[in-house]
Amino acid sequence: MSKLLCTFARLKSYKIIKSTIMYKSKLILLCSLVAVAFITSSCVTARQIRYLQDMPKGGLPLNKELEATICPYDELRIRVYSNGGDEDELVKPFNVMGTISANSATNYGYGYLVDVNGNIQFPILGDLHVVGLTRLQLQDTIRTRLQTEGYINNPLVVVRFMNFKVFILSSTGGRVLNISNERCTFLEALAMSGGLSLYTRRDKIGVMRDVNGKRVIHYLDPRSTAIFDDEFFMLQQNDIIFTEINARRYITEAYSNWSLLLSAVSSVLTAIGLWTAISSKVTGK
Repeated sequence: MSKLLCTFARLKSYKIIKSTIMYKSKLILLCSLVAVAFITSSCVTARQIRYLQDMPKGGLPLNKELEATICPYDELRIRVYSNGGDEDELVKPFNVMGTISANSATNYGYGYLVDVNGNIQFPILGDLHVVGLTRLQLQDTIRTRLQTEGYINNPLVVVRFMNFKVFILSSTGGRVLNISNERCTFLEALAMSGGLSLYTRRDKIGVMRDVNGKRVIHYLDPRSTAIFDDEFFMLQQNDIIFTEINARRYITEAYSNWSLLLSAVSSVLTAIGLWTAISSKVTGK
């Protein structure tokens, strides 16, 4: 009789251990399926990150009008030369440095600082309204006035931006891009900043700019050729580009510790199973 009871107790313990193991296996399987779902949702496809996906095989026509325009608080270097070399004395008054105007448009060092009203004070010619002009247009304006007003017959005017900067703000930090060629597009700025990470939202890259005294934000998507027609594609001085992180990054980072979590769960379930088995055996005795 005692042997029969002992056999029954062992059988009962075996059934309990088997049930516990099956329960643990099902739980681990469920956790694994959840993990696979997380992995699948966190995958980044080429369609989500590839630039200019709709670029036609024949290409797109170039926009020759893409050039930065002058804005308030820009600093311009303006030099006047004599094309023929026979009017060197006549050009000297137009290259005088250190003049401070009454409206605070200051000839600062080698540059003219554009005031809040969009003006600079140029020697002899006086106030010039320069906001909205390109560098080449300002060169033509000054050259034309020097000629038509009889100051210099054949002048050469050179205008350069001195403070062309673009700012990048992202999850990895901020960068200041000093543009040396006085021309920078949205894509060029992204390239100079090191490009976009896999988890940067391509559909919501903002460009903030001061327009007519207001801060305006445009969102550009480098995956589409539509950016070439956006007025913010050609960057202006002091534009700020900012990006957002896609939620997939946080899912991926959470999954990076998923294996440790599964291991911990498995250990706990194993301990519970052993404890249940031991308790059942003791009780059966």
